Amino acid sequence: MNLEAVLKRVRPNILALEPYSTARDECRGSRPEVFLDANESPYDNGLNRYPDPRQRALKEKVAELKGMSPEQLFLGNGSDEAIDLLFRVFCRPGLDNAVSIAPSYGMYSVAAATNDIAFREVPLRPDFSLDAEAVLAAADANTKLLFLCSPNNPSGNSFPAEEIVSLLKRFPGVVVLDEAYIDFSERPSLIPLTREYANLVVLQTLSKAWGMAGLRVGLAVADPGVAALLDKVKYPYNINIPAQKMALAKLDPAVREAHVREILGERVRVAKALQESPSVLRVYPSDANFLLVKVTDPDGLYARLIERKIIVRNRSRVPGCGGCLRITIGTPSENDRLLRALGIEVPGPADGVELLGDRHVRIRRKTRETDILLELNLDGPVGGTIRTGLPFFDHMLEQIPHHGGVGLRVEAKGDLQVDEHHTVEDVGIVLGEAIDKTLGAKLGIGRYGFVLPMDDSDAMVLLDFGGRIDFQWRAEFRREKVGDLPTELLPHFFQSVCAGARCNLHIAARGENEHHKAEAIFKAFARAIRMAVARSPFPYELPSSKGTL
Repeated sequence: MNLEAVLKRVRPNILALEPYSTARDECRGSRPEVFLDANESPYDNGLNRYPDPRQRALKEKVAELKGMSPEQLFLGNGSDEAIDLLFRVFCRPGLDNAVSIAPSYGMYSVAAATNDIAFREVPLRPDFSLDAEAVLAAADANTKLLFLCSPNNPSGNSFPAEEIVSLLKRFPGVVVLDEAYIDFSERPSLIPLTREYANLVVLQTLSKAWGMAGLRVGLAVADPGVAALLDKVKYPYNINIPAQKMALAKLDPAVREAHVREILGERVRVAKALQESPSVLRVYPSDANFLLVKVTDPDGLYARLIERKIIVRNRSRVPGCGGCLRITIGTPSENDRLLRALGIEVPGPADGVELLGDRHVRIRRKTRETDILLELNLDGPVGGTIRTGLPFFDHMLEQIPHHGGVGLRVEAKGDLQVDEHHTVEDVGIVLGEAIDKTLGAKLGIGRYGFVLPMDDSDAMVLLDFGGRIDFQWRAEFRREKVGDLPTELLPHFFQSVCAGARCNLHIAARGENEHHKAEAIFKAFARAIRMAVARSPFPYELPSSKGTL
């Protein structure tokens, strides 16, 4: 269907609508310096001006990442805004109707009811596959929209591209393809088809794989003529300044890819573990970041998880999902907690090293004095759980994932009733070993790391992962302890890391506040790691004046 045919399905009053226009829309080509047009406060606090109603900078970035022109893109307050606007643009209240599959995302029917649009649901087959002929049979002369969610929520499966293309060719209205979960799917996005079919609108979101649910930024990709209609009807300032700025700052493909990679691995692990439970009847195949699980007692199981402070989604009353819970894939530790709450044994790794993926390792080390489980993922997801029994030490270790951009999990039990020494030393050894194991042959890394962050203290950390081992410490502490951590153990910890990682590590720090000085050292160490382990564009395997070491 071409654009001319699509425009014939738009409500006449929308075609004739003159959209609200701001003075800043009208002065294109000029960059005002004094803003006396919008009755805002003139006192700059970062939020005193209205946001860009066209979200130009964010659109350009998203369009670049998605491989499209900004003119094809509508940005809304979550995908829900785009869903509502599509009803308002195409459907006459009380006259027109829309078709959807069932079960599927509940906001389609809510938006239809809000806009007084009849909503016709076509059941999926028992295996959740799409019955394209039944979908077409549900449409009539007043059908304006068809909603398809692929991968579908809550079933988790994707529909074949050829079936969707067939509907694009044969459906009499606009096909809205919701790809909220496309980043977790083996099937590629159908966004490229929007250039060929003017009756295709693809919905995506920054809430799932991009980790920005709290910002509420969704997108619709369509023919520029259709995208312009959505922009025409939306509220002028639908995405606020903090949301636009934070979304721009967090659109990091490397972080998204690391998160998706871990979620996909965990999806396989959790699905396999769930199948071992006698209360689980079936785990449906999933192309999303969740699993639909049929259980013997959904209400009882749901209540039991709530008692253990774990919330999942009870979908047992949704047609086609009888007896089912929908379980989102969380972090490895969250998934372990879920499985244990379901009575499924979660074995820890055997003593030694477990390679979990590229630059991702888990080490279990037991001695007479300590029992340490440490997991390190150099490519994220950023964050993790740190528990050593020493709160200030935990606080320091937390700086490593947050400022190094890595995933780090440390669970350590030691003889703290005797001394802090063994716990601090052994965590350092295992962390160093984990760094060494994740780097492997070290091909393509930056090798060197050096940084000088400023607080009321200076800290300088120099790192070299070339293979030579040397440790130097130039930092003095006047206090015997900071928090519950003896300051004499700080150089001992980093020396242990140095030995385990087989690296060159030089640390220097100065300052008045002992807490800040220690924290600055850990932050600088994290930043140095981030620089040194980054895969770099050097034309040789490991940077060296000798060529390759």
